Amino acid sequence: MNALITIGLLVLSNIFMTFAWYGHLKLQQTGVSTHWPLIAVILFSWGIALLEYTCQVPANRIGSDVNGGPFDLVQLKVLQEIISLVVFTVIVTLLFRGTSFHWNHLAAFLCLVAAVYFTFLK
Repeated sequence: MNALITIGLLVLSNIFMTFAWYGHLKLQQTGVSTHWPLIAVILFSWGIALLEYTCQVPANRIGSDVNGGPFDLVQLKVLQEIISLVVFTVIVTLLFRGTSFHWNHLAAFLCLVAAVYFTFLK
């Protein structure tokens, strides 16, 4: 159960992270934040990043074998990275319609999936 909670929190965390890092670009593209000063964009992103951390920190605590969870630190990090890339790909594909993915992006993702596999080998 801790594994599912950890993965769910990591997915949620990465949704917030992607919006914190790239959402302001979509707002600018739609004209919402075109005239915002840079400090306003930074504060907006920090606000979203706070939500990211409210999911990321509990995910690591619940999932870490230090606290009785199922994952060691390397496994947690590799999981976080692959979840981050999957969430990023989905959000960018849906929000930034002009962004296209090519064969080399797929090859890189497959290499990351292989990294997850090798990380979990005993």
